[in-house]
Amino acid sequence: MNTPITVQYKINVPIDKVWKALTDKNEMKSWYFDIQDFELETGDIFNFYEPGGENKYHHQGEILEIIPHQKLKHSWSYPDFSDLKTIVTWELQPVDDATLVILTHENIENFKELGEGFSRENFTGGWNSIVGQSLKEYLEK
Repeated sequence: MNTPITVQYKINVPIDKVWKALTDKNEMKSWYFDIQDFELETGDIFNFYEPGGENKYHHQGEILEIIPHQKLKHSWSYPDFSDLKTIVTWELQPVDDATLVILTHENIENFKELGEGFSRENFTGGWNSIVGQSLKEYLEK
């Protein structure tokens, strides 16, 4: 069953501030990951590791679609563990003076053979923490 993970949160700042936080690598490292080779360009491939310096999981993404201030879509993979990829889509919708952030992570089942650390529950918890706490608190401070 290929049911995407979807998390959504209302963040009480205008859409342009949320877009900048999602697409500016200097802002990203304050709430997300330190992605030094990130460029907001379709086809750009970027790489990063989880914070903490362990460099246990090499993450790789490729930007698939950009609609400024509305959508950022990229692949999500672990090239050291699998050739399979998943898709992460960030969608932004204005709600009065706030922004609804909807994150969808598709094909998560591609990682089920990689073990417990790649479970649907882990990704769901991780995205809720990243969007609902890290991003929200960073932008609303």
